[in-house]
Amino acid sequence: MSSRPLVVQENSEIGISFTLCLADETPIDQTEPGEVYRFRIGEGSLLANLESLLIGLEVGTQAKFFVPPEDGFGFPDPANVYTMQRAEFPDDMALKVGDVVGFDTPTGDEVPGTVVSMQEDDVTVDFNHPLAGQTFIFDVKIEAVYDSVS
Repeated sequence: MSSRPLVVQENSEIGISFTLCLADETPIDQTEPGEVYRFRIGEGSLLANLESLLIGLEVGTQAKFFVPPEDGFGFPDPANVYTMQRAEFPDDMALKVGDVVGFDTPTGDEVPGTVVSMQEDDVTVDFNHPLAGQTFIFDVKIEAVYDSVS
């Protein structure tokens, strides 16, 4: 039996506890106390850039990463902001600035859009990721490496 510590590798199935917050420490997402988020590296559960930060860490390691926009959710793209006719929304949908609305794509997927402004007949919707342009902090602890694939 090997006494080497378990290390996160490409394709490892791991368990982490984490906190994700903005640079000013405003919380975005986190595991609950005692909860472990289990996933396999490379399956797309986390941003690839976040997964790459975990490779090489040993079980029990706690690390804090400052993730700039280019390594996180990118920068806002003005081409992802659209003005739509209010008539394109259901009549009974009460819209206000800041609402996040799900839109169906031609492929059947749903993408979120944030209402950024409204006029009498027009609604402007931003389809950029809500964290685009933000630096955030990824505070993570490697709780388990369930396998160690070489």
